[in-house]
Amino acid sequence: MQTLLRISRVIDAFTRWVGKRVAWLILAAVIVAATNAIIRKTLDVSSNSWLELQWLLFSVVFLLCSPWTLLDNEHIRIDIVNNLLPKKLRDIIDVVGHVFFLTPLCIVMLITGVPFFLRSYEQSEQSGNAGGLTLWPAKSLIMIGFALLLVQGLSELIKRIAVMRGLMPDPHATQVHPIEAEVDHLVEAIEKR
Repeated sequence: MQTLLRISRVIDAFTRWVGKRVAWLILAAVIVAATNAIIRKTLDVSSNSWLELQWLLFSVVFLLCSPWTLLDNEHIRIDIVNNLLPKKLRDIIDVVGHVFFLTPLCIVMLITGVPFFLRSYEQSEQSGNAGGLTLWPAKSLIMIGFALLLVQGLSELIKRIAVMRGLMPDPHATQVHPIEAEVDHLVEAIEKR
């Protein structure tokens, strides 16, 4: 199990490294969107490639940062219900969710995403919009994003099993939710006034 935990730490470090760099593309998407809007409104000129670049940048961030979201335990769940459950049951739900839902979904998306990308690449597929972008880079994001999510999901599964066996402390047990931290910060600021 210690070998698997070392592998998990390497996966986690890689996921965090990728996520922190890819997240900056949100700024690029905002700049592209603002520039496109300004040019469209002031010069009455528009380009489909600028519009497609916006969604491509957003897709890169969404698909390549989703493993980072999983790593930091920021993925969507019903926290109100989840927090009412005993810790052991939450751990079991996480394991079952990773084994029976996340892993199969990622595998299906890889099995269907690779041929989807390869056909597009072989045909050098272009957007149907006039002046649009080449589509295969966007389609490659599906297989890359789900491959990274699968690997991070396996890392989370390894850690959850290690936590359940008592081999390591729960990495999320002392985690303060960002919203809770912000509320605490606001309460402190109000009390100081």
